[in-house]
Amino acid sequence: MLRGAHIVLVEDDEIMGASLLQRMQLEGAEVVWHKQAQRALGAIRTPRGPIDAVICDIRLPDGTGEELYNTLCQTSMPPPFLFITGHGGIDQAVRLIKAGAADYVTKPFEIAVFLERLEMLLSQRPKGGMPPLLGISPAAKRVDELALKAAKTDRPVLVVGGPGTGKELVARRIHRASDQRAAPFVTVNLAREADPKNALFGSGGAWQQVGDGVLFLNALSRLPEAAHLILLDAMEGGFGGRIIASCGQEMAEIIASNDARADFFYRLNMMEIPIPPLGHRTEDAIWLMQQLYPEMNAARNHPLSGISSLCIESVRAHDWPGGGRELRARLQRGVENASGDLLQPLDIFPETLIQSGRGQTLAEARDAAEKARIIDALAQTEGKISKAAEMLKVSRTTLWDKMQKLGIEGKSR
Repeated sequence: MLRGAHIVLVEDDEIMGASLLQRMQLEGAEVVWHKQAQRALGAIRTPRGPIDAVICDIRLPDGTGEELYNTLCQTSMPPPFLFITGHGGIDQAVRLIKAGAADYVTKPFEIAVFLERLEMLLSQRPKGGMPPLLGISPAAKRVDELALKAAKTDRPVLVVGGPGTGKELVARRIHRASDQRAAPFVTVNLAREADPKNALFGSGGAWQQVGDGVLFLNALSRLPEAAHLILLDAMEGGFGGRIIASCGQEMAEIIASNDARADFFYRLNMMEIPIPPLGHRTEDAIWLMQQLYPEMNAARNHPLSGISSLCIESVRAHDWPGGGRELRARLQRGVENASGDLLQPLDIFPETLIQSGRGQTLAEARDAAEKARIIDALAQTEGKISKAAEMLKVSRTTLWDKMQKLGIEGKSR
């Protein structure tokens, strides 16, 4: 069912367009139909309301669906695109999928198949009407769900994650989705303040600025113990706002110590939102690269034509210890310094050229590539081996044997 979905249809064929329009409306969708790329471009760039999906033919009278999609990518993140193509346009459609489009169907197709693909695409819509925050993986969607749940309360929230995982982004998402969205959002990075106590409670400090808004305490574990009771007393003294704090994995050690600091964290009665490392969410690393790339590429005197499939696989295989900050820095450097027509692995990971003299054997490289692809498939299927085997087009037994050989754990079903 498509009930409540807002869809843009870009199709110049009168018969097919009318058929798709009628069927999607019967399924409960609100559909706007455009027959030319230029008209669709303006409608998608400045819509009257949120667009949940775009159904777009590859071949249009005044251009192509690929040109429309790439033009949108230059200035913003477009809505999910489902492309319609003939057999001669499959290579083009595959290229678009690699560039970030959602899916494609090949003419002629059964309407049931089309609706199934569309419903699958729409099922990935983030809740609350907001775009994805950290990515498209199940783990990233779970973080989004917890953030929107936290936005409905006024309890303190603790966001836990390593460097570059987007802790402040989550805090701001909570604020924007809450009833306090019009109130101030004040940030204090306790790790960078010479006198954190004064930054919070001194004259003109954060506590005086926040009012009934949100006070975001970055690196909460750096708050001096001398300020713990002051903060608790201030919160109990008629504070009209809320506290959102963040920390790294050291929080578990602090709580396990069972000392005064642990008691302080317990008394704040926080709702916890854990963010998994980017290296455990490989599809999110690729998603983030595709969000950042268009703007960086547009800043070049001679823009690149795209990202190579080998580059995408190298991003998938990296463990990203520095999180999103590392990815942004590597991509910025790679786009600026790339000398070819496509962004290549060496542009993102130039250090591999130095390491190549003591590199892997062919067998080791093959095992590493297989391991990265299997881990990615298991992540997309939430660890279900049968579904991952189907995705990888191997038998369940073959996949299980490879997992044992490569030391990969997974669910038995």
